[in-house]
Amino acid sequence: MGMRGETAAFMPSKYVFPGGAVDQGDAAIVCATPGPGCLARLDAHLRTDAAARGPAIAAAALRELAEETGLMVGRPGHAAVNWPEYAQAALVPDASALIYVFRAITPPGRPRRFDARFFVIDAENLHGDRNDFSRASDELSHLHWVALGEARRLNLPFITEVVLAEVQALVAAAGDGPLRAPESVPFFDNEGPTPGFQRID
Repeated sequence: MGMRGETAAFMPSKYVFPGGAVDQGDAAIVCATPGPGCLARLDAHLRTDAAARGPAIAAAALRELAEETGLMVGRPGHAAVNWPEYAQAALVPDASALIYVFRAITPPGRPRRFDARFFVIDAENLHGDRNDFSRASDELSHLHWVALGEARRLNLPFITEVVLAEVQALVAAAGDGPLRAPESVPFFDNEGPTPGFQRID
């Protein structure tokens, strides 16, 4: 996790997960994608004006992770991507191990609104030293790994606390085994005037 700047227009001084918006070029990235079940969930309940679909959203998650932390998920090779972190490391982005765990649309009245998807991935899939944040941009400060049991002591946005609770439940269910996708993805739908909660099967 890392801390947003105190002058940020959205969630200043809050600790957050790495993330950001889908760029126009993300849909064209040559990238191994999550499985068909994950992609179907990513494409469920798309807003009518949504240009980004599952593969672009997954690619954006890897790009933002690399930009904000310097951490990458990929396999050796060369791909036609204009992501400097991946090009320098001679890696092809690989989103196949991403697990989609949560979606939330920011409520009306906020200075900025997002239709956010949250993912987890086993740290074993990270390329290189997972504690090396030297290639990170300056968008987040105080970058560090946080134990699940300690994360809630940080200054967190409400939605981050909710997502952490979901991740803790997945970790507990996995026990000593691999983390598995949830049976359904929780979705806080605040797009309309009346907030709603549903699960994406």
